[in-house]
Amino acid sequence: MQLSALRPRRLSDIAVDVRGVAAVEFAMLVPVLLLLYFGVVELTQGVMTEQRVAHTASTIGDLTAQSANISSAEVADIFTVGDTIMYPYPTTGLQMRISSLTADAHGNVTVAWSQADGMAALAKGSPVSGLPANVINASESVVMGESHYTYTSVFGQVMPKPVVFNETYYLRPRLSTTVTCADC
Repeated sequence: MQLSALRPRRLSDIAVDVRGVAAVEFAMLVPVLLLLYFGVVELTQGVMTEQRVAHTASTIGDLTAQSANISSAEVADIFTVGDTIMYPYPTTGLQMRISSLTADAHGNVTVAWSQADGMAALAKGSPVSGLPANVINASESVVMGESHYTYTSVFGQVMPKPVVFNETYYLRPRLSTTVTCADC
């Protein structure tokens, strides 16, 4: 062992010693880099979930609008398709509703029939308000597909609270003027 290693170092020697500076800088940056990485992962998962919720609402409405007549068993199958679209995300927070809306000659919109999974169906004959402009004209019908999903982040650091995604799509019946459901 050298004698110089045992003597106390002067302050000026310590100030010019740069050994270990990179390790200290890395240790200071690691928490920030990890937060950025997991934040991007959380936000990406949230955006992908929102896209699947929108796709679910669009698909359940579209599958219904392709029929002239539909049964409650077929609607249940359509809800199964909605669950499948959400894969790989858990479907425990997924709520879906399909409704046929009709407007009378005066433009008053009411529910012709409605079926839901995980939420309440709209009451038959109940008035519908708050529709976007020009969605339904007098004496016409539309199919309304809705999906609601409560997304909880895996990590919970950037998005610590659950986020609720709501999507609603309006589609015109393709094979007839209205989609009927005898047992809905």
